[in-house]
Amino acid sequence: MLNEFKEFAVKGNVVDMAVGIIIGAAFGTIVTSLVDDIIMPPIGVILGNVDFSDIFINLSGGDYPSLAAAKEAGAATINIGVFLNNVISFLIVAWAVFFLVKGMNRLRRQHVEAPAEPPAPPRQELLLEEIRDLLKARIS
Repeated sequence: MLNEFKEFAVKGNVVDMAVGIIIGAAFGTIVTSLVDDIIMPPIGVILGNVDFSDIFINLSGGDYPSLAAAKEAGAATINIGVFLNNVISFLIVAWAVFFLVKGMNRLRRQHVEAPAEPPAPPRQELLLEEIRDLLKARIS
């Protein structure tokens, strides 16, 4: 059983999948930073200095100046701004994956082999064709 596990673990597909997961996690961190630190601040300024991460609905009845203060007090909240940031992060990742898959499909299409030539007809058929052609020539 140990040998089977070793064989499974070192197959190319498993290693490729592990590398993909690691790179995907790193890419997710970059996208989160892109959304939180680069995209959302200018949008917030355009909309009147709104910090999207602080947009929330307080369900507990208290008054809190920020989401962090509400969480610290243990208030139940609906975190609309955090959700919007996550939706934008998802859309960026989906867009990047779309173009990655599109590029991979283009490469696959380029590497498709030309269709193989049909096999030569059997020798008997060739001989029969020659006989036919000779008979046609005699009749004409």
